[in-house]
Amino acid sequence: MKVVAYNIKDYEKELLALANGKVHDLTLISNGLNLNTIHYAEGKEVVIVSAEDLLDALVIDELYKIGVRKIITRSLTTTHIDLYKAHDLKIQVANTPHADQTPRGIAEQTIRNLNLWGGGKCVGKACCCVNNCSALPDNTSNTTGKQDSSPSR
Repeated sequence: MKVVAYNIKDYEKELLALANGKVHDLTLISNGLNLNTIHYAEGKEVVIVSAEDLLDALVIDELYKIGVRKIITRSLTTTHIDLYKAHDLKIQVANTPHADQTPRGIAEQTIRNLNLWGGGKCVGKACCCVNNCSALPDNTSNTTGKQDSSPSR
């Protein structure tokens, strides 16, 4: 997948690159996502953001116009994203909800979401759509997107 990640801190660069393993075409930039930096997302399918990036209806509209169809936030919260606008435009949104909230864990969860989407799968409990999709499988998996065989979560 072609991806741009906004608001990347120096310590996140290596972690995301290692988790990615050159699977996805990943562009990492330190700028936050806003109307002045949205052009970095041109030609990308996915944007990765932080809780510091405000994705209101206007920003989501502009992302849609340039072809972005998926958003991953490197956070538990999605209060910075207009989920209803994303839903209206059929843009998928995911977060990083797993217990490991270390920088490495967040990087791995972010790439796991990309791997699942790239394989045409649901991201499970990382899904932040406003649909009532509680029947979806819990795709807790490793960074390759394969089901996790650990006995309990």
